Amino acid sequence: MTKAKRIWLKNPQAILANQAEHGLVIENGIIAELIGAGQEPSKDCDSIIDASQWVVIPGLINGHHHFYQTLTRALPQALNKPLFNWLKSLYPVWAGLEPEMVYESTRLALAELLLSGCTTAADHHYLFPQGITDAMDIQAQAAVEMGLRMTMTRGSMSLSQDDGGLPPASTVQTESAIMADSERVIQRYHDASPGSMLQVALAPCSPFSVTPELMRETAKLAAEKQVMLHTHLAETIDEENFCLQRFGMRTIDYLDSVNWLNDRTWLAHGIHFNDDEIARLGAAGTGICHCPTSNMMLASGMAPVRALEAAGSPVGLGVDGSASNDGSNMMQEVRQALYLQRLKYGADVSHFDAFRWATEGSAKMLGRDDIGSLAVGKQADIACFKLDDMRFSGSHDPLAALLLCGAHQADAVMVQGQWRVRDGSIMDLDIETLISRHQQSAKRLVNKVGSV
Repeated sequence: MTKAKRIWLKNPQAILANQAEHGLVIENGIIAELIGAGQEPSKDCDSIIDASQWVVIPGLINGHHHFYQTLTRALPQALNKPLFNWLKSLYPVWAGLEPEMVYESTRLALAELLLSGCTTAADHHYLFPQGITDAMDIQAQAAVEMGLRMTMTRGSMSLSQDDGGLPPASTVQTESAIMADSERVIQRYHDASPGSMLQVALAPCSPFSVTPELMRETAKLAAEKQVMLHTHLAETIDEENFCLQRFGMRTIDYLDSVNWLNDRTWLAHGIHFNDDEIARLGAAGTGICHCPTSNMMLASGMAPVRALEAAGSPVGLGVDGSASNDGSNMMQEVRQALYLQRLKYGADVSHFDAFRWATEGSAKMLGRDDIGSLAVGKQADIACFKLDDMRFSGSHDPLAALLLCGAHQADAVMVQGQWRVRDGSIMDLDIETLISRHQQSAKRLVNKVGSV
């Protein structure tokens, strides 16, 4: 779809931006002007869109996901279990992943995110059974087709059950293969330029699935190539105990020992930290991706979000894998974050805090300064919601209503100045066919191990 040179989103019902009561102007994919009360654009616009029915917010940024897990939602053998047992029940199923399954699960997850107002997504793909060594290439293709920004994290596992880890041997790779492909993926796909639609980070899965040597080599390569680092850390007490038993140190000491405690790193979950560890994370500028729904589903605990922010850590939000959520709805995740953090810190945690985590916080966590807010010079990544459902009737503060009344689907979404969702539908996508193919992939995957 050809984008107009200058687009004025005029007179929104509400907008999450300062001095933009009369909307904003987009020019060549960039926010060119914010239009305050009583103001007009500085020059003529090619297109003027009446935004009076919309609540306009920055595109939401999902900082942690596992797209392939959309294939194993609500799987009976994985229900009602904590993290380690949950993983052990699912690894044998995920070992059967095939290229088509990676493709369909990536497309479905991105579609689900897009409809929820998400414009940038980071995915942590760390499973490379034989036959899908090109998983990153498959994901890159799907991201281009769907039109979202994406940070692909080239994940990895090198410790199988035979080596004291959790995954079966069929799902891990040699460290030489991991490092060679990590470098290949960076060279082929990482775009560090402003407005980039595709970036790469390196992401060994967790302390219990890779060796310290792989962590150090990955950190060295990331520093050389100037890409971000990502891993799971401090998600459960079991993980903390694993680090104590295997390495003789707590999780942050381990992170420091492998040269990961820096501002090029963001961590998924970040729940079980003491005060000293929070201070160290903040001083290093290490980011934390809060995953509230997953943490509740697996009974992992609550991330100390306010303490981390106060210490200096960028804090963002992620839906996490769809086998521990079991959805990919970023707007619902913002609502969950608001309410879960109120349990920890009190009722003064506001909807503005939750929106900040999902926008500016996630952008900073991913090492980006070109997205995350509706401000002049930022990328035109915008989500627009209507308040015409029954759930919103009687609401008075439009921005608060998005979360308190439970918004879950955007009416319109723009990425880099181009509409990707209009009238609640993804443009140029046959949703029914996508769901059918994805469902077939899910059944085939689970049937391979006789689970259904």
